[in-house]
Amino acid sequence: MARVTFFFDLGSPYAYLAVERAERVLGAPVELEPVLLGAIFRLRESGSWSQTAEREPRIADLQARAVRYGLPPLRWPPGWPGDGLTAMRAATWARLEGAGTPFALAAFRRAFVDGEDITGVEALAGIAVEAGLDGGALAGAVASPDVKGALRATTEAAWAAGVRGVPTLRDGDRLYYGDDRLEEAA
Repeated sequence: MARVTFFFDLGSPYAYLAVERAERVLGAPVELEPVLLGAIFRLRESGSWSQTAEREPRIADLQARAVRYGLPPLRWPPGWPGDGLTAMRAATWARLEGAGTPFALAAFRRAFVDGEDITGVEALAGIAVEAGLDGGALAGAVASPDVKGALRATTEAAWAAGVRGVPTLRDGDRLYYGDDRLEEAA
């Protein structure tokens, strides 16, 4: 498989499960592309299962998937899902700085392994340092028009390419939606 694009949002536990396994299952690194899932929800005119009666059954299924995939048990950040806009701007900044993958992995692990709230600037600055970035630069970066515009552009481009949720893996013109589609993509 050639290098593929992997669309994600840090608030998605399904994206966490897929990002953790992607390189191992696919046998090659993937290019992580941050998108704002809330904007995709607005475009498709439907929201998250996390605010419906499906919440508890889906959480149980996610826990079972983590075990099946050999990953640590999932822990849920307080108030999950939170407002992930700042986190996704931080992920966009990290990608622009060449540290998108280590930032995303560290953020996902803090959120879904450690159960930390990663939506605030302070938490994100710590994640930036862990990923080899200047944590002190994060607050200015997430407020910058360039980073805001980059996240908006990648989200709009993903929508135009057919992305309707995360995680979505794109290999050429083919899209694979869901953490359980990695094996099929491989």
